[in-house]
Amino acid sequence: MNKLNIQLACQAVKQGNIIAYPTEAVWGLGCDPYNESAVNKVLRLKNRPENKGLILIGGHIGQFEQLLSGLSAEHRDTLEAAWPGHITWLVPDPDQLIPHWIKGSHQSVAIRVSSHPVVQELCSTFAGPLVSTSANQAGEEGIRSRTILEDKFADKLACIVDGELGQAAKPSEMRDLFSGKVLR
Repeated sequence: MNKLNIQLACQAVKQGNIIAYPTEAVWGLGCDPYNESAVNKVLRLKNRPENKGLILIGGHIGQFEQLLSGLSAEHRDTLEAAWPGHITWLVPDPDQLIPHWIKGSHQSVAIRVSSHPVVQELCSTFAGPLVSTSANQAGEEGIRSRTILEDKFADKLACIVDGELGQAAKPSEMRDLFSGKVLR
């Protein structure tokens, strides 16, 4: 893993820029979730409406501790059993900790703790979760080739984090924590 590349990517994120990075299945686009301007850049780049919301990805469950502190032991156990891993969970945000530009028109927020070592290192170095959305135009398939990623997005990205994609065949499954319903 190229630590210098990760440090440069984190510096770019802190400056309000967009980066691309490998995930378990496809290339992802990321930015600082608390920087509304950066999030809007991602939404414009993807041609994605804000009301759909975005996923936050972390390197370990502690990066979501404030959001998860009010959960029951049973719900907490469900998350801990699934993470790190390839499941995104919709969790409630009763204290409105997550900005509306991340949640879209939803009351809950989509979060995931990745098992991908590059994502874990990236979030650890950034010291928090990042926006995580597939590197593609809304409605298109996720990108699995770095060459295609570079062709479509390189001139719009501050950094492409080095690394290989994981072995997952498709983007993370998405489930509602309270109902258990599979949404994607």
